[in-house]
Amino acid sequence: MKLDRKDILKALETITIAGEGKNMVESGAIANVITFGDEVVVDLVLHTPAMHIKKRAEDDIKKAILELVSQEAKIKINSKVEVPDKPEIKGKAIPGIKNIIGVASGKGGVGKSTVTANLAVTLAKMGFSVGILDADIYGPSMPIMFDVEGEKPISVTVDGKSKMKPVESYEVKILSIGFFTAPSQAVIWRGPMASKALNQMIFDADWGELDFMLVDLPPGTGDIHLSIVQSLPITGVVIVSTPQAVALADAKKGVSMFMSEAINVPVLGIIENMAYFTPEELPENKYYIFGKEGAKDLAEDLGVPFLGEIPIVQSIREAGDYGRPAAMQTASPIEHIFDEVTRNVVQEVVNRNENLPATEAVKITTMAGCSAVKK
Repeated sequence: MKLDRKDILKALETITIAGEGKNMVESGAIANVITFGDEVVVDLVLHTPAMHIKKRAEDDIKKAILELVSQEAKIKINSKVEVPDKPEIKGKAIPGIKNIIGVASGKGGVGKSTVTANLAVTLAKMGFSVGILDADIYGPSMPIMFDVEGEKPISVTVDGKSKMKPVESYEVKILSIGFFTAPSQAVIWRGPMASKALNQMIFDADWGELDFMLVDLPPGTGDIHLSIVQSLPITGVVIVSTPQAVALADAKKGVSMFMSEAINVPVLGIIENMAYFTPEELPENKYYIFGKEGAKDLAEDLGVPFLGEIPIVQSIREAGDYGRPAAMQTASPIEHIFDEVTRNVVQEVVNRNENLPATEAVKITTMAGCSAVKK
C-alpha cells in the first residue's frame, strides 16, 4: 500500500490547533509531509511551548490520518516549537523583584482575591519570598484576608529616600489602598487619582527582594489594568473564572486583552474557582452547581494552560473572613488543592521565562488609545 501525500494534506485540513482559527495546513503548522509506502512523516511547527497543545495536535494528526486516509498508516511526527519574537518596549522595572504575576478576572464575584491570597501564602510556605500589591482600588480586600485591617505601613529611609514599608502577615508583604482609608470609607476617585496611588504603592515602597509579586487586579478590562501594564513589566497573568457561561464570556475578554498586540502580556493560564461543591460531611461528593469544566474547556479553546480547579468549600470563605487564608490549614484537602494549583503556576512561570523574552512595561500612546509603540 502506498500513501498519497495529497490525501494526507486533505485530511490535515480538517483539524486546527487549539486557539487558532485556520486549519493546520493553511496556518503553516504543517511544514512538510513525506510518504514512503505505508509510512508518513509529518513535520509540525507550533508557536506555543505548552505541552498539552503539542500533545493534542499530535493526537489529532494521527487520528485524522488513520480515520480519513488509512488505518494501516505508520505515522511519525517531528514537532518543533518556534515562538515568535515579541516587541520589547522599555519600561521601569522594580529592582529586586524577579517575577510580577497579575491575577485577573473578567468579572467580579469569582473569588479572584481569595485565590490571590491563598496563592501567596502557599508560595511563602514553599520557601519563596512573596508580596501582594492590592490593585483593586475600589474594593480592596487583602487587609481583611490577612487580618491586618488596623495596620498602617510605616515610613523607612532607603538610600536617603523616604519609602513605605509594606505590612507583613504570614510571611507575605502587602500594600493596599485599604491601609490608607477607613473600613467604611468609599474610594471615590477618577482614573488618574487611582493610577497615581498605584504608582506610589509600586515605586515609593520598600519591597526588598521578592521572588514573586502578586498583583490583585480589579474585575474587567479598564483603566487600572492599563496603568499596571504601563507601570510594571508583568511577567504574566493568571485568569480566575467560575465555570458558568456568563463568567467564561468575561474571562475570555480578559485573556483577549492581555494577549492583544497592544498589551502583549503572556497569559500563564486559567484557574477554575467554585468548580464544584463538596459538603464537609461528604468529602467524596462533588456537586457541579455552576456547570462542569467550563474554564478548563475555555483554556483548551484559547490555547492557554489550565492551572487547576478549586471547589466551593465553606472553610475557604470562613478562612478569608477571619483573616487566615485556607491554604494554611495543614494536612487538609484545601491545602493540597492550593499546593497543586500553585505548583502549576510556578511551572508556567518557569516555562514562560525559558521560552519568552523578558516582559517590558507597555507604552501606550494617549492619542491612539491602546496601541503599542513599536521601536
